[in-house]
Amino acid sequence: MFKSFCYLFIVGLSFALSSASANLSAPPSFTASLKEASIENVVDRAHELLGTPYKWGGNSVEQGFDCSSFLVYLFKTEANIQIPRTTAAMHRSTAATIKRAALKPGDAVFFKGNGRGQVSHVGLYIGEGKFIHSPRTGKNIRIDSLSNRYWNKQYTTAKRFHSAG
Repeated sequence: MFKSFCYLFIVGLSFALSSASANLSAPPSFTASLKEASIENVVDRAHELLGTPYKWGGNSVEQGFDCSSFLVYLFKTEANIQIPRTTAAMHRSTAATIKRAALKPGDAVFFKGNGRGQVSHVGLYIGEGKFIHSPRTGKNIRIDSLSNRYWNKQYTTAKRFHSAG
């Protein structure tokens, strides 16, 4: 009888603990909204950094940023997402490739432009056909349009490093 009582007590306790732990996890909609919020933070922070100088190899607000370090900084500091350091590595990554018509804010947009047809530039899509990027030496972080003749011609693809959307 004592063994039966102990067995029932242990089974009941384990059931109670598993129910309690299931209730402690965030509901899927809450988790999704947190991810969406962090991507909104990435886009908002990118806007705050408009005017920051381009610096090849730079990786901080104080130093300035090159195009890829700008995205690395944004995703790490605002969404705690690690992405590859270089434009080429980002482009080669296993992150989801996104069709141009399906772009969402927070997607990385890639461009060729080095004369060899290889991807050499990346920016952050912010919606409404626009992206923020750190263009080149002597320029500052700015917003450009994907429909701009130059960027439209150089556009290659996009990647989604986040799961929102």
